[in-house]
Parts: sequence; structure tokens; C-alpha cells
Amino acid sequence: MLTPEHIFQRAVANHAKVGIGLGEDSRKVLRSVRDAERNGYARTVTFDSAADMVAALRNGEVDAVVRGDLSANLAMAEVKSQFSLDHLLRAALMQPKGGRMFFLAPVGVDEGWSVEQKLEFVRYSASLFRQLGIPMRAGALSGGRMGDIGRSVEVDRSIREAMEVERRGREEGFDVEHCQILIEEAVRVKNLVIAPDGITGNLIFRTMHLVDGCVSMGAPILNLDRVFIDTSRAKRCYADSIALASALANRGK
Repeated sequence: MLTPEHIFQRAVANHAKVGIGLGEDSRKVLRSVRDAERNGYARTVTFDSAADMVAALRNGEVDAVVRGDLSANLAMAEVKSQFSLDHLLRAALMQPKGGRMFFLAPVGVDEGWSVEQKLEFVRYSASLFRQLGIPMRAGALSGGRMGDIGRSVEVDRSIREAMEVERRGREEGFDVEHCQILIEEAVRVKNLVIAPDGITGNLIFRTMHLVDGCVSMGAPILNLDRVFIDTSRAKRCYADSIALASALANRGK
């Protein structure tokens, strides 16, 4: 099972060199660095430039990086440019209050708008779960129950797409199930939850994390052969994000 303890133990075992972005709230970042180092999660180095941080990741000067409170737009643009990517796929690691941890994707509003993109999340996430040593169980959400077919063109489209993700994902050997609109059931049994589209995923993330206080360690960029953990600047502390980066640090090796 995916648990915070599992992440922290792997972080301590790897004790990777992790870079983190230092932006407007430098005190929060520096406090997080001290917490992470005190707990033995990683050796850390700070960057006040997104370009320099991504270059250090690309050149192998650090094993992994965390965005911290650097500008999301600048950081993502640097990742795309320096790694020659035309799009990014991110999955946020979530822990609801009293619930099981799971990865949520897509969380970028421009991500996950086709069956093929949602299948990309399944394929890349499988590699992530192998890195963590945990079997992946994916649930594809749609905009309604099966009995809602015919009520709305958009609902019908989302149901067809989720069913196709299930069918094609299983053909490729992945454990994928169409969970309909029943997110409350999916989060109890799945460790990868795929929203119908990027806007829905972003709204789920914001509702859980920013409204209800769900813990989010960060969002690894899946289609990158290095470890980059995207973070929300609303986080009070990035120590757990540093731990996640360190836990995954062998991924790019």
C-alpha cells in the first residue's frame, strides 16, 4: 500500500541530492530544507532561477528537483525547452484526511483531454509505481453513472472515453477500471485516479488540497526521464515534497 511512511523510508534509503526552487517566500523554503535534512530525506541545494535548476537536473548535478515557490509558468517552460517536450503530464500525490494515498491525474488544466493522453498517464504512472515497488491499480472517472447515458452529450462523451481507457489499458496489461463518477469509491481502492479532463482534475485537486486540507506531497512530471516534483505555492512546508523527490531519485538512472 502507498503510505507516507513508505515514501519517507525510501527517501532516507536513497538520501539523494535534491534541488529546490527559492522564490518569494524564501523563509518557508529554507525551513523546509532544514526539516528535510534533519529527517535524513536528502541532501539539498537551493536555486533562485528556474533555468539554472532545470539545467542542473538535466546535467546530473542534482538527482531530482522540487519546484518550491518558483513561478510555475517559468519552471514548466524551462522543463519543456531544456528537455525538448511539447507537453507535460503531472500526477499529484494526495492523502485525504483519514484516507488512503493515491495519485491524481491530470492536474494541469491543459492535460488529459483525449483517450490517448489519459492512456499516457496510465503508461507513465506504471513506471512510477514500479519505482516505488507497488502494484498500480488505476481508476478512470467519467461524468456520470452508466445509467446516465443519454442525459448529456458531454456526459456520454466522458463515459465513452473512460470505457475506452479501461478497454485499451487492459489490452496493454494494466489494471484499469472505469469507476464512473464514483470518486468516493475509487479513492478507497485505487492508487491512481484519472479525472475526465484537466479542468476536472484541477478542480478536484484544489477542492481537496486548498479547501479541505488534504495533504499533497507534490506532482511528479511523468513523461520526463528525470525527477521533477511540481508543487503548489500554497503548501506550508516542502519537506515531504523533498522526500518524494528523493524517494524517486533512482528513476532517472
